[in-house]
Amino acid sequence: MPEQIDPWKNFDVKDYDGICKQFGIEKFPYKEMKNAPVFMRRGLVFGSRDFSSILKCIKNKEKFVMLTGLMPSGKFHIGHKMVADQIVYYQSIGAEVYLLVADIEAYNMRDKSLEELKKIAVEEYLINYIALGLDLKKCDFYFQSGRSSDAKKSNAYYRLIGQIARKVTANEFKAIYGDLHPGKMISSFTEVADILHPQLPEFGGPKPVLVPVGIDQDPHIKLARDVAARMKEFNFIPPSSTYHKFMKGLSGGKMSSSDPYSYIALTDTPEEVKHKIFKYAFSGGQDTVEKHRKLGGNPDVDVAFQMLYYMFEPDDKKIEKIREEYKTGKLLTGELKQVAVEKIISFLKDHQKKREQARKQVIKFWNKSA
Repeated sequence: MPEQIDPWKNFDVKDYDGICKQFGIEKFPYKEMKNAPVFMRRGLVFGSRDFSSILKCIKNKEKFVMLTGLMPSGKFHIGHKMVADQIVYYQSIGAEVYLLVADIEAYNMRDKSLEELKKIAVEEYLINYIALGLDLKKCDFYFQSGRSSDAKKSNAYYRLIGQIARKVTANEFKAIYGDLHPGKMISSFTEVADILHPQLPEFGGPKPVLVPVGIDQDPHIKLARDVAARMKEFNFIPPSSTYHKFMKGLSGGKMSSSDPYSYIALTDTPEEVKHKIFKYAFSGGQDTVEKHRKLGGNPDVDVAFQMLYYMFEPDDKKIEKIREEYKTGKLLTGELKQVAVEKIISFLKDHQKKREQARKQVIKFWNKSA
């Protein structure tokens, strides 16, 4: 187990229960969620901090914010879809959605201009979010480099970044992140401002804020909660968070936007999906058909099964039948991959039609905000 979590490095978790225990993360109470979607009830969202305040808002139909960010780094793939599904779900049960583009962080970490990053964010990410169900009219979508056309809101946001920097010591920053790189410090203070600013007077005042993240982003959450408690003048409510597992890449490692063979993109063709799954998807099956029939496969490490389990087969009875048949050897690796291919292609055909409809909305939005 790592002593620290670094949000800027690849972080592979093999023991989620252990990581929860080590860093004081509570189990996610999915049974208390109304019509809990597949990714919740099957454990893709595994942990939380202070989620009880969000549950209270949901049950009492009180105002709360769900804030998440996107890093414009390349193709939108099924790993990104998992976050988008959470946004759409929380919006459907009453959350006010804040969707930020971390273009300042991306600019510090990647060799791209702000204009290039904005283009990727809108044309690759925002279009897919809308196609997956995001209601853009009920979403506060913004870039870190240009918070708002409303001067009062924009000034309050950027002022908060400076106020946060005053509340954090160099030793504390080093204890949390392990590094005092100036770019990382600016990025972290901006991330904390993103999390806290929906509670500023210019944005409606104190209210519960939920931030769904991967476990690699927990340092930002902890810093935001610490800073919120210190900034008495704003009466900030410490932000809540949920934690989701990393979707495995096709080879069984982490998905990487720089490696197109590590993921299924939401713009992939049926031929590309079939090629990627059959050639690159890590199998939990045996070396030969005979051994597989005798010993069965391991669905817990099989990438095709994992994609079905967490995303593409919502029917609980069907997915358990697939699991059992694969474990007992009745279902072969090639047959399991074919099931996954058919499910993914069916989803993508429908999604890609919705993408073209979403593009029209984005063009209107972009022209209006330009």
